Amino acid sequence: MGRISDRFASLKERGEKALVTFVTAGDPDLATTEKVVLELERAGADLIELGVPFSDPMADGPTIQLSSDRALASGTTLPAILDLVTRLREKTQVPIVLMGYFNPIFAYGSERFAFDAAQAGVDALLVVDLPPEEAAELKGATDSCGIDLIFLLTPTSDASRIASVRRQGSGFIYYVSVTGVTGARSAVADTLAARVTEVRGALELPLVVGFGISTPEQAQEVARMADGVVVGSALVKYFEKYQGAELLKELGGFVAALKQGVLKGTLQ
Repeated sequence: MGRISDRFASLKERGEKALVTFVTAGDPDLATTEKVVLELERAGADLIELGVPFSDPMADGPTIQLSSDRALASGTTLPAILDLVTRLREKTQVPIVLMGYFNPIFAYGSERFAFDAAQAGVDALLVVDLPPEEAAELKGATDSCGIDLIFLLTPTSDASRIASVRRQGSGFIYYVSVTGVTGARSAVADTLAARVTEVRGALELPLVVGFGISTPEQAQEVARMADGVVVGSALVKYFEKYQGAELLKELGGFVAALKQGVLKGTLQ
């Protein structure tokens, strides 16, 4: 078992759900990201998604697009992100997922990248624009290196797509709660509970829900129905307002509140 499966097994044993937090690697610089990851874990994050900045995102709303722009402007590259994970592994064993688009991985080389990512201590890849039908090359590379390859499901995913993700996915499955791009929303969709229950029943891996979750109350609501709650844009907004020690303090307080929301949802 790897760090991701171990973490979900440990949470299940305690009757808890996972809080998964997303930040963009390199926003505003990689030194800050290193401190942020450690603060997120300290505040209660169970898994960390590090966004790989990309110049032409297709699934990201304006908040994460701007975050990606800031990271690219600071000189963030894929090799530099792997160096960051290597440094983090000296300080933490929190599961780390790299989330991004296939173009940078293709340019790097799938086999080489999977090997280097595994050596750095990356636990999983989530490639937003790579459906399971087109993932054979990367899947072979990640399997050979012991890295999980995580796939997305959406409200429009049909039975055949769910079955394909079930066969090829590992680690966990990421369910996108709404159609459209990333971004904080004011409420959880009314149809989410029924759909998550349906999809979760067709899977063996843990199902986490993300896109649009922005408050502890929403995290509490989603934790009642899923195995984990992903918060991204609501966290990334803090990078627009704060810097340095103040950023870490504000992020830590918000993540601690989100974790309490997840715990309340678990207990209900």
